[in-house]
Amino acid sequence: MRIRILGCSGGIGAGLRTSAMLIDDDVLLDAGTGIGDLAIEELNTIRHVFLTHAHLDHVAGLPMLVDSIFDENFTTPLTVYAREETLRAIQTHLFNDVIWPDFSKLPAPENPMLRYRVCSPGDTVTLGHRDFYAVDVMHSVPSLGFTVKNSGGVFAVSGDTKTNETLWPVLNACKDLKILVIEVSFPNEMETLATEAGHYCPRTLTRDLERLRHKPEIWLTGMKPGEEQRILEQVIDAAPDKNIRMLSRGTVLTV
Repeated sequence: MRIRILGCSGGIGAGLRTSAMLIDDDVLLDAGTGIGDLAIEELNTIRHVFLTHAHLDHVAGLPMLVDSIFDENFTTPLTVYAREETLRAIQTHLFNDVIWPDFSKLPAPENPMLRYRVCSPGDTVTLGHRDFYAVDVMHSVPSLGFTVKNSGGVFAVSGDTKTNETLWPVLNACKDLKILVIEVSFPNEMETLATEAGHYCPRTLTRDLERLRHKPEIWLTGMKPGEEQRILEQVIDAAPDKNIRMLSRGTVLTV
C-alpha cells in the first residue's frame, strides 16, 4: 500500500496544501486543496473518497474533483464515505446547485456519477486488499479517524481531534501498526484555543502518546502555517523517545 501525501498543512500559503492523501491510485483520504496538484490522468483513477469531517480544509477539493472526472458514460461512480453528519453537510452546503452542481443527480438521478455511503464509527469498508476502519474522534464537529489495514500492516490517521478516549484503544488493538499520522495544530502557547477548537497541541498530544503501546512511525500533520518548526520542536522535546517526524507535501509512505 502506497500513501502519497498531497496536502498536510493546516492552512494555505505558498507551497502549502491542506489535507489530502492518495492511497495507491484509486482512494483519497480527505479531499483538501492538495488534490489540485494531481494530473488529470491521476484524478481520473480516483473512485473512492473517505472524509474525516466536513471542515473546508478537508473537503475543498471535492467539488472540483467531481467536476474534473465527470463523464456521462462513466463505468464506475465516485463514492464518498463519511459520517452521516458529514455527508449531510456537503450535500446541503456544497453540492446544492447553488455553490456547486448536485452531481448526485448527474448525469441522471437514477444513475449518478457521485454517490454517498454512510460510514459510522466501527464500520469497516473493504476495497480490494485494504480494510478501512472508521474510528470516532473528538473534534468540534462529528469526525472520524481511520485505520487502513493490508497484508503489510496498519496505517492510521487521526483526523482532526483533541484528547479523546476512543482512538487509543483502537490503535493499541492494531497488532501491526506501522504508521500513525496525527494532527497537532497549535503550539503549547495556544493550548486553550487548541482545546476549544478541538485540536491537539504538543502538550496534549504527547500526553496521549504515552497511552500508545506500539512504536510506529509518527508523522505530524495539520500544523498552522508559520508555526510548524515551533510545534515540531515542542513535540520532540516532550517525547524524545518516540519516532516523530513532520509530514510534508510529496512524502510517500509505504505499508
